[in-house]
Amino acid sequence: MPAALPSKKKRVPRFQRLPKGPNGGIQLMLIQNVEHLGKAGEVIEVKPGYANNFLLPEGLAIIATDHHKRMVEKHRVKLVEIEKQRLVSLRTLADQISKQSINVEANANDEGHLYGSVGATEIVAALKANGFQVSPDQVKLEGVLKELGLYTVKIQMHHDIATELKVWVVPTAAH
Repeated sequence: MPAALPSKKKRVPRFQRLPKGPNGGIQLMLIQNVEHLGKAGEVIEVKPGYANNFLLPEGLAIIATDHHKRMVEKHRVKLVEIEKQRLVSLRTLADQISKQSINVEANANDEGHLYGSVGATEIVAALKANGFQVSPDQVKLEGVLKELGLYTVKIQMHHDIATELKVWVVPTAAH
């Protein structure tokens, strides 16, 4: 019996070819706002690795086709209105946070130096206990807090909206 000849398979590309931009990068359209990159609906050009490894898998961008561009233009008014409502709610939240003063308990020695430190996660937990939802990357500290006392911490809600929060670092209550 003669050996079967290997059949020639048509090679199917595993990934869709991404459109090149004028500068040699990959052209994508943002689905969500990405800090330091652009706003939703904008067509951007990024390096292939950034597109393949972050923006596309995280669902932050899609391939910039003519169809997608037309769809975004159609809904741009709605997107602008949604963004305005989001900014109003963020400003309201920032206003409420600026009126707050939170306590963060930490173990300290007699001189007031902390055994550990207070960082963004502890501040976020204290805000959450008071009913405010903030992420640790929105808390802008100039280093961790290592002593007892009153600190003013900047909370960056949006690139246009920032507020300040009074944080009291107090010793842990003795049981």
